[in-house]
Amino acid sequence: MRLDGGMGVALMAVRAEWTKLRTTPGPAWLLLVTGAVTVALGAAVSSAAACARDGCGIDGVRVALGGVYLGQASVAVLAVLVVSGEYSTGLIRTTFAATPGRATVLAAKAVVLAVVVAAVGSLAVVGSLLVAGMIGLPRLSVVDGPMLRAAGGSVVYLVLIAVLGLGAGVVVRDSAAAIGAVLGVLYLPPILGTMVADPHLHRLLERGAPMSAGLSVQATTDLRQLAIGPWAGLGVLAVWSGGALLAGVLLLRSRDT
Repeated sequence: MRLDGGMGVALMAVRAEWTKLRTTPGPAWLLLVTGAVTVALGAAVSSAAACARDGCGIDGVRVALGGVYLGQASVAVLAVLVVSGEYSTGLIRTTFAATPGRATVLAAKAVVLAVVVAAVGSLAVVGSLLVAGMIGLPRLSVVDGPMLRAAGGSVVYLVLIAVLGLGAGVVVRDSAAAIGAVLGVLYLPPILGTMVADPHLHRLLERGAPMSAGLSVQATTDLRQLAIGPWAGLGVLAVWSGGALLAGVLLLRSRDT
């Protein structure tokens, strides 16, 4: 069946982006690193939490999913390179010539990236929980609502990190600078938070920083002690990601390339 008009153009753009992603070796390696690091770090943290076996009251689910803290870095790098790599090689001109609608190109990149990251993230999250369960962490029941929310929320978190990286790549265009900017936005606020003595300012930083707020979705115990609720925290990250993508769309339309 032949599709004409905007839908046909969008589908062709998605197919083109998928072809570029799967035929380039770099993305596959970064996705493999994402899965391996997420599961490996989660297993290491779970194994180190020996007190969990003695019922010390830790959040077993959050510990099991701790690998997302580092695994997100390779997702961010992948997302930036999806677009900045084309700028560095000049391929972006060919892409825009084939699909003149620049917003369509960026939307296609976002869709392909989101689907791939969601698939790899799901495998990594399930693997982390399975390994943690074998290690013996508590509160890892497949019928537990909070655990399902933490697991699903972690996958959504990784997808939003990918969108944030994609937007940053479009805005900055230079790979090294864009990667540094994204990783700085993610990891610098928690570091600065440890240096802030004012409790109100510290809590405000936790509520507004994309990583601190977004990873609250992994919490399954003591929710009242969180600086921000699980879904609200994920919403904060969504605002950061949406803002970066919107900025990318606006700049794509105003630039020559």
